[in-house]
Amino acid sequence: MTIQYINTTEKLDALCQQILQEPWIALDTEFLREKTYYPQFCLLQIATPEWVACIDPLALPDLDKLFDAIYQPTITKVLHSCRQDLEIFYQLTGKVPEPVFDTQIAAPLLGFQENPGYAMLVSNFLNINLSKAHTRTDWSVRPLSEAQIQYAADDVIYLCKIYQIMCEQLEKLGRLHWLENDFKQLNDTELYQISPSNAWLKIKGKNKLTGKQLSIIQALSEWRESTAQSVNKPRNWLIRDDMMLELAKLQPATVSELAKVRNINERLVRRYGNVLCDLINEAKQHPPKPLHENGKPPKKTQQQEAVLDVLTAIVRIRAEQNSLNPVVLATRKDLEKLIYADEDNPLLQGWRHSMVGEELQCLLEGRCALKLTPESVIVNQA
Repeated sequence: MTIQYINTTEKLDALCQQILQEPWIALDTEFLREKTYYPQFCLLQIATPEWVACIDPLALPDLDKLFDAIYQPTITKVLHSCRQDLEIFYQLTGKVPEPVFDTQIAAPLLGFQENPGYAMLVSNFLNINLSKAHTRTDWSVRPLSEAQIQYAADDVIYLCKIYQIMCEQLEKLGRLHWLENDFKQLNDTELYQISPSNAWLKIKGKNKLTGKQLSIIQALSEWRESTAQSVNKPRNWLIRDDMMLELAKLQPATVSELAKVRNINERLVRRYGNVLCDLINEAKQHPPKPLHENGKPPKKTQQQEAVLDVLTAIVRIRAEQNSLNPVVLATRKDLEKLIYADEDNPLLQGWRHSMVGEELQCLLEGRCALKLTPESVIVNQA
């Protein structure tokens, strides 16, 4: 298949007309974010069973027509592990293309493990081992070699084939419609908006902090996220997680004290020393946000653990009956959310709710009861 390399407006206009004729297209992006906060969009690959194209956004003055074509609601966008790709589209256009089909989300319904890698799917469906020759390519450097372009194009060429096989197999199993809600959730723009006020939730080690220390790590994390966004630099280039934890514990009140912290970056102290000390001193005056939301206890009781074990057993049974990995149907965290009546729970939506979520709710509310035999667990109406 000849690869169209799109680097002029004329070629792009012709490609957009091709796209508009298709019921679905396979998409992939190449980007860099090692030196920036936001991903730098370097290449877009599009394919159908009949053609493949690599679009060079660094060479094109305007991509509006391209996005207009891709965003057509009559065209299904096929991707693998699409969150980062959709993040790029959202940052460039302020919206997310739909409808989307994500092969990583669909694969577990065909017996794969949760979140399977693309190479695994290519190997299993097509018996092809993907080359790793250009895994570390700097996609911002021009010109791209023929080998680099072929490597990028192969991803969407194989994706087309995998999508067709998946759809056929899912249709035979009657499961294709199960995915509608999962894919619809990918269009929630909040997934691609990073809130500085919640950045502290991603800090490993925060659970060991209390009181003033927790207030400080929350303030420092929010400042770092906002600053990284404004200067478009990786957050760890400003200050690392381990250093923020150290500052939360030591609580330096002045720039002089800050400069004495072991291994702290001198440039950080010179540029942001006063800001950091002000943040630390201010944070000490306020109570922290709760470490555990919605009043959830940090440690479950033995009774709660027993309830989770029972729910887990039901999930395992229903997963086996439907030839699914139990983790695909429900994780232990999902079951915890069900106990706490957390509405943000996949067990309350779509096919998971029909297969096991409704049944588990029935058990928790006392409307169903368990009957045990040496060989089985049976759920009966109470």
